[in-house]
Amino acid sequence: MTDGLRVEVEGPVATLTLDRPEALNALTVPLKEALLAALSELGADRTVRAIVLTGAGRAFCAGQDLAERASPDAAPLEVELRERYNPIVRAMRTIDQPIVAAVNGVAAGAGASLAFAADIRIAAPEARFVLAFGRIGLVPDSGATWTLPRLVGPAWAAELALVGDPLDAETAARIGLVSRIVPAESLLAEADRIARVLAAGAPAAMAATKHALDASWSRSFDDALDAEADLQGRLGRSADHAEGLAAFREKRAPSFDGH
Repeated sequence: MTDGLRVEVEGPVATLTLDRPEALNALTVPLKEALLAALSELGADRTVRAIVLTGAGRAFCAGQDLAERASPDAAPLEVELRERYNPIVRAMRTIDQPIVAAVNGVAAGAGASLAFAADIRIAAPEARFVLAFGRIGLVPDSGATWTLPRLVGPAWAAELALVGDPLDAETAARIGLVSRIVPAESLLAEADRIARVLAAGAPAAMAATKHALDASWSRSFDDALDAEADLQGRLGRSADHAEGLAAFREKRAPSFDGH
């Protein structure tokens, strides 16, 4: 596809593949626009209950396409961030569907930020995370200064953001940046399996859990307790909760319809 994004929907799971393998899936304006449009469309589609994000070829995403930035009509960086990058990562965090990032290779710069913005990250042994912004006189962006400390803590976030050395998959798993390492040949199948487990859950409960985890960073413990009680009260009156209880009693798989 000319925009560099492949969108595949199979039942309740959508897979978004950054598809510019010859350029390590570097992000161009058409690719960013296509990714935002896809996230917006999928976010509004109640039949899609989970999303997988991955890259084609040997990279997840090498970040911004630097050849495009060399163009004389390239937008100023702050405009590019506000109009293209920030809406993408904001959409990833605000849509209801959980997102699984299958990191198949290098995730650098804004490409790493895309992985950080997912709800769950799994990685192939070849995966590498690189934030070398300081070496080109820039600051980590696309949400990385917010997501990374929350994922790995301040010490590792500072080392990754300031030193800029590549982080290998084994270390990423050890510090909690990814939840597991999967052989490259099985990575997409495992991401799809996880996504289908998520998709089989009650949609409102999955969405509420995703957003409650995000909100926890700005809530006190007491506020989190109150929010949980409010959510349980609302979800406890739902048809999906009744279906879940009935399925448990009847020893069968539940069939949730999102109500």
